[in-house]
Amino acid sequence: MVRSGGDFDVVVVGGGHNGLVAAAYLARAGRSVAVLERRAETGGAAVSDRPFDGIDVRLSRYAYLVSLFPRKIADDLGLPLVLRRRRIGSYTPRGGDGLLVDAEDPERTRAALTRVAGRRDADAWEAWGRTTARLAARVFPTLTEPLRPPDEFRRIVDDPRVWEAVFATPLSDAVEAAFEDDTVRGVVATDALIGTFAPMDDRLMRQNRCFLYHVIGGGTGDWDVPVGGMGAVTRTLAEAARGAGADLRTGTDVTSVSPDGEVTYVADGTELRVTGRHIVAAVAPDTLERLLGGTPEGPAPEGSQLKVNMVLARLPRLRDPHVDPADAFAGTFHINEGYRQLAAAYAEAEAGRIPSLPPAEVYCHTLTDPTILGPAERAAGVHTLTLFGLHMPARLFAADNDGARAAALKATLASLDSVLAEPIEDCLLRTSDGRPCVEARTPVDLQAELGLPAGHIFHRDLAWLFAEDTDQAGTWGVETRYERIVLGGAGARRGGGVSGIPGHNAAMAVLSRT
Repeated sequence: MVRSGGDFDVVVVGGGHNGLVAAAYLARAGRSVAVLERRAETGGAAVSDRPFDGIDVRLSRYAYLVSLFPRKIADDLGLPLVLRRRRIGSYTPRGGDGLLVDAEDPERTRAALTRVAGRRDADAWEAWGRTTARLAARVFPTLTEPLRPPDEFRRIVDDPRVWEAVFATPLSDAVEAAFEDDTVRGVVATDALIGTFAPMDDRLMRQNRCFLYHVIGGGTGDWDVPVGGMGAVTRTLAEAARGAGADLRTGTDVTSVSPDGEVTYVADGTELRVTGRHIVAAVAPDTLERLLGGTPEGPAPEGSQLKVNMVLARLPRLRDPHVDPADAFAGTFHINEGYRQLAAAYAEAEAGRIPSLPPAEVYCHTLTDPTILGPAERAAGVHTLTLFGLHMPARLFAADNDGARAAALKATLASLDSVLAEPIEDCLLRTSDGRPCVEARTPVDLQAELGLPAGHIFHRDLAWLFAEDTDQAGTWGVETRYERIVLGGAGARRGGGVSGIPGHNAAMAVLSRT
């Protein structure tokens, strides 16, 4: 027998950060709201954990940086959210030298670019930065507004060359025309490939859309560090939603959703049903389709990353004697992400092999925010290292996830070792029983743990930021074929990343109907 779980104005399926944003807005607007989250805590992929026994370090275990979260959402919801800008943009080792991008010292950056790549590429880098900064400032405010038609959005961009380079032709054309140096090309290209399995010359331009999302965040393109870790972000969101009156229910495994507003779930072995005038599906579109009893249409999503979390007893030494490791690891540390290396890794993965020299990038949260460390760890100089490996599609792990994970981790750590002056293993902190503090998550793991389809961190390929047909113009980009149901997760148009934008837009769509 199915028991009643109550009647609400809105039922939010999925308690990740987007679901919490939607719930907070709707509850503050006076709507009765229930949030159903399968896991034991809200937050979805934006949570912090202490994964290593006896080590007091709160790791952002899945998502780890904030780029797209609008200040508007934080202000609207009264969030006590603290984000810190990273002083160092990136460091890319190359032999005994390296390219350091200092976000606060343009002259230092220019000197490094000129030494590594020459004056022409130094000039091109500065021009590229001015162009993307202008694009970000013009485009980012539109993400929390109804979708513009293409011609109107093009007028907002207001630069024919940028439109051609970013929106009309594969990004490889612009990157190869602007830069000559392989290292510099690779640094630019990584923004187009994070979480996206595609070559730089992909005719579908998936890389262009990924690039766009990565360079417009906050209207500046900065990637900020959440003080207290990613869990601090979702804790404040949960508190805002609960404080406004939302009913947050964890440990609730949703089994079905109906177009007339019924949601069935199981909690503690009991089957319950709640009803809502509207449903915000803060889950992947494929997941929603299955809950509706249908079969997902179109190409299946496929995640493409290896996430590795490490705790270090100390920072590793570099081959570059001119750069302090505390600078190199404070920003994005690029590992074998040259332009040709990225292409080679893609070709190997496309052929069904783990890349022989996996491209990856790491950053050290604790150099910007040491509050995630316990007192003893902080006093001992412990640091975290978060690694995001590219071109690791789910297909590589489908047959034997455990074996492929071990092989991918081994290859990735070897890739990291190849650009350091010492093995990373020598720097890892160890638990009391001698185990090194390192863990890896594949796309298959992310599907099992978070419900991400094939581990796709964006739920599906990213979409353009404007309406692609006349029916979409003026909508919020969250609508489904059912009047009562809207998307509220990363798979909505203008979703992806830790942004809260789909949650905001789902709430606005619901409020506009009632």
